[in-house]
Amino acid sequence: MKLLVGLGNPGAEYVKTRHNAGFMAIDLLAERHGSGQAPRSKFNAMLLDAPVSGQRCLLMKPVTYMNRSGQAIAEACRFYKLDPSSDVLVLVDDVVLPCGVVRLKATGGAGGHNGLTDIARKLGSENYARLRIGIDEKPPVMRLEDYVLGRFTEEQMDRLTPALKQAADAAEVFAAEGIDAAMNKFNTRNTTSGWGKTAEPEGESQSQE
Repeated sequence: MKLLVGLGNPGAEYVKTRHNAGFMAIDLLAERHGSGQAPRSKFNAMLLDAPVSGQRCLLMKPVTYMNRSGQAIAEACRFYKLDPSSDVLVLVDDVVLPCGVVRLKATGGAGGHNGLTDIARKLGSENYARLRIGIDEKPPVMRLEDYVLGRFTEEQMDRLTPALKQAADAAEVFAAEGIDAAMNKFNTRNTTSGWGKTAEPEGESQSQE
């Protein structure tokens, strides 16, 4: 089994906000593979058990708010005896990446993202794969919290929509072939589209609620 987790905040007021890009990608996977089934509540999350690329996958949206995202993931890993380093993929927003770009990593730091920080805390390790969905850097005059909890602009949505499709495609490759195959295919695609020609910022603070 693979655990595919989208990060976000529950509630109507957060729908289609930048911080919910992970939820939006998981929703797309649910549309593709959920066969119309209704999500169920377990592990402080909404879940769908679905076949993805021939693999049994659990599609998860934690409902504990962003800064407690790790609770649901840790509970599911314990229950199903999953290895986070090979069985878990977290789909998450990233203010370092341009909107329209996705980037996969096999491990790494949280970069100040509260959701990723809590996941590492609850798992006791940063060795889990993550798929970062760019949401653009915040404007200089805006507080980061206000930016990530705001809704995408119309122009950003034009770039985000194909990026969410790409994120779902990458999650399908992860489910079937693992993180290395997904990185080789989709990170290369991002490089040829313009990303990766300069050094990628690492560890920038992007503390988010």
